[in-house]
Amino acid sequence: MAKARLERSMTEGSPTKLILSFALPIVIGNLFQQFYTMVDTIIVGRYVGTEALAAVGSTGMITFLILGFFMGMTAGFSVPISQCYGAQDDVGVRKAVGSAALLSVFFTALITALSVGGMNWLLTLLNTPEEIFTDAYTYIVLLCGGLATQVLYNMLSSILRALGNSKIPLYFLILSAGMNIVLDLVFILFFRMGVAGAAWATVISQGVSGLLCLVYIVKKVPILRMHRGDFCPHAPIVKKQLGIGLPMALQFSITSIGGLMVQSALNSLGTFHIAAFTAAGKIEQLIHQVYSALGTTMATYSAQNIGAGKITRIRQGFRSATIMGAIYSVAIGVVVFFFGSKLTWLFVTDDLDRVVPLVDIYMKAIAPFFLPLMAIYVYRNGVQGLGFGLLPMMGGVVELFARMIVAKISAHFMSYLGICLASPAAWVSAGIFFLVVYAVVIRKIQRAFPEDGTPHLQNSNEK
Repeated sequence: MAKARLERSMTEGSPTKLILSFALPIVIGNLFQQFYTMVDTIIVGRYVGTEALAAVGSTGMITFLILGFFMGMTAGFSVPISQCYGAQDDVGVRKAVGSAALLSVFFTALITALSVGGMNWLLTLLNTPEEIFTDAYTYIVLLCGGLATQVLYNMLSSILRALGNSKIPLYFLILSAGMNIVLDLVFILFFRMGVAGAAWATVISQGVSGLLCLVYIVKKVPILRMHRGDFCPHAPIVKKQLGIGLPMALQFSITSIGGLMVQSALNSLGTFHIAAFTAAGKIEQLIHQVYSALGTTMATYSAQNIGAGKITRIRQGFRSATIMGAIYSVAIGVVVFFFGSKLTWLFVTDDLDRVVPLVDIYMKAIAPFFLPLMAIYVYRNGVQGLGFGLLPMMGGVVELFARMIVAKISAHFMSYLGICLASPAAWVSAGIFFLVVYAVVIRKIQRAFPEDGTPHLQNSNEK
C-alpha cells in the first residue's frame, strides 16, 4: 500500500523540512495566481486608464467576498480527505472526494445565480462612483459568470494538497498564468475589449488550470480512481464537510464584508484614492502569499497528523511554522515600509504625482503589523485542519468588527490614513484571538488523544 502512494504523507520526518518543502511550491503557485489579477490590473491601468483601474479595484472586495467563500469552502471540504489519508483510509478518501464534488456543484450554481442577479444592487450600495460604474459592473459580472472555473481549480488543487501534493497544482498554474498574460494582451490591446477582456482572460486561464488538474488526477492518482458509489451522498461525510467547510467559507465572507465597508468609505474619497488603494492592495497581496502558503501547509499538516493521532508532531509543526513566519514578517516589513511604494509604476502610468504618495501612506500603515497577520494564517488554518470550523469563523467576526469600527470612524473624518489602518486593526484583533483559540484547542485534543497514535476523537468538529 505505502509503495503505491504517489502523494506525500506528512506524518513522518522533520516537521520543519516538511513544512518548507510543502509550502514553497504553494508560495510560487500563489504568486503566479496573483498574476491573474495583477496582470489585469497592470494592463488595465497602463493601457486603458486610471478610471478603468479604479473600476477594477472597486470590485476587489466583492471578488474576495465571493471567491473567498469558495476558497474557504473547498479548503474545508478537503480537511476530511486529508484526515482519511493520514489514517490510511483509501475508501474514506474517495467518499470524501465524491461528496466534495457534489457539494461544490450545488454551491457554485447557487452563488453564481445570486451574485450575477444582485450585482447591480451591490455596486450601488457601495457608492461606486458613476464614472466607473459601468466598467465595474462589466468586470465583476463576467468573473461571477465564470465562477465554475475558479471552483474547479480550487477544489481539485485542495484535494491534491490534502494528499500531500503541492507541486502539480503549481505546474498547471504557471502554465495558465502565462496564458492569462497572453490573453490579456490580445483582448485589451488588439481587440480593444477593455475591462471585459481582462475578465475573460482570467476566467479562461483559471478554467485551463482546473481542467489540467482534473486530467492529472484521473490519469496519475490511483487512490482517486473513483467508482459510481463514491459519488453517492454519505450523510456522516456530508455533515462533517459542511460542518467544517461552511464555517470556513463564511469566515472568508465575513472578513470581506468588513473589506466592503472599507471600500465604501474609500469610494467617497474619489478616483485617485481608489486607484492608489487598488495599486497598494495588489502590492500587499504579494506579501500575503507566503502567509497563505504557510496556512495551507498547516491545514494539511494538522489534518494528516490528527488523522494519525500524532499530537506531539502537531505542536512541533505549529512551532516551526511560527518561527519561519516571524522571520519573514520582520524582513518583509522593513522592505515594505521603506520601498513598498516603488512598485506603483507597475499599475499606474498617469497621475503618478498624486497616486504614489497615497500608496506610500498605505505601505507605511501596514508594514509594522505583519506579525499578527502571520498568526492569523498559521493558527487559523492549522486549527481548521484539526477539524474545528466554528472557532476560526468567529475569528472572522472579530476581524469584521475591527474593520467596521475603523472604517466608520475614518469615513466620518474622511481620513485616508484611517482607512489604511483598518486592516492592521483587524490583524491585531484576530491574531490575538487565534492564539487563544489554539491554546484551547490543543488542550482539548490532548485530552482526546492521551497518547500519540491512540485516537479517541472520532470527529473534532464542534457540535
